[in-house]
Amino acid sequence: MLKNQKIQQLISTLKNKYIITLIFLVTWLLFFDRYDFITQYKTVKELKQLEEEKLFYQNEIQKNQNDLLRLRKDPEYLEKFAREKYQMKKDNEDVYLIIDSSKDDSKE
Repeated sequence: MLKNQKIQQLISTLKNKYIITLIFLVTWLLFFDRYDFITQYKTVKELKQLEEEKLFYQNEIQKNQNDLLRLRKDPEYLEKFAREKYQMKKDNEDVYLIIDSSKDDSKE
């Protein structure tokens, strides 16, 4: 008998127009709205990824600006940079690259 009363009470509560409206509204907002829960989750995830990329690129820009400033002011650094980065050499010299195989083995 107690079970039957609870069921009757639940049915009467669900027949209430405010409860029905609230359930409909929550369902609509969670699943069918333009800014539903799933879309919001994806948007926040994408925003975090873009902020990480922004931070990475800001750091890269700062590093490149420092290199550029140093290249403009220090001719020795300019020569070192050109030799290391672009394997440039003077006309009367030979360049030999020595590759340390022990570093390659430690990576594996």
